[in-house]
Amino acid sequence: MRGDSIVVEPHHERAAAGIHELILNRPRNPNGRMVITVAGESGAGKSEIGEALARCFDAEGHPSLVLQQDDYFVHPPRSNDRARRASIDWVGPGEVRLDLMEEHLALFRAGSRLTKPMVRYLEDRIDDVEVDLAPFRIAVVEGTYVSLLKHVDVRVFITRDYHATRAHREKRRRHESELDPFIDQVLAIEHSVISGHRELADIVVHDDYSVSYARPVCDLLHAVEEKRS
Repeated sequence: MRGDSIVVEPHHERAAAGIHELILNRPRNPNGRMVITVAGESGAGKSEIGEALARCFDAEGHPSLVLQQDDYFVHPPRSNDRARRASIDWVGPGEVRLDLMEEHLALFRAGSRLTKPMVRYLEDRIDDVEVDLAPFRIAVVEGTYVSLLKHVDVRVFITRDYHATRAHREKRRRHESELDPFIDQVLAIEHSVISGHRELADIVVHDDYSVSYARPVCDLLHAVEEKRS
């Protein structure tokens, strides 16, 4: 998303390195491309850890593409805020074009070209940009609801909730409206949805940015083999 502020700090790099180390021991998709999602609540560090993880793969010779859920919202940010205030029921996965994300991940698997949305925050609009997917071997997809996507090899979940992330949101805020009491109501709704997505995770980033498998390794390997078959 254009106009966003992403500052990768040492704790993000540490978490990304831990994720990268665990993924290195995982079978890759038969066509040589891998999709990794990084999910969590607002301010949990999804964008920063996703960017740091892409850098890890780039450094070992696996060119990586980062896809941000923020670019796939139905409405651009300020318009989406107005929609939420008009009806709080708008908050949730329905705000995001997850179906389009699925289509684009299928295109990534095929190494095709795609026309993807690009949010321009300050202008409150969504443009289209052309992306040639052929050079990329890794797609890192970050966002609140990306654990729900199906064309995925590895799901990462960050456990920090919206209470713990307020300082980060204040540091990164793009508009004063993001920190008013209404947004706390939005974040509580998001929490009620997203907290259950931890059960979908293969890898978990804990509150101290340490990293572990979400369940026994044998179960993870079995799940990967099922995806490949």
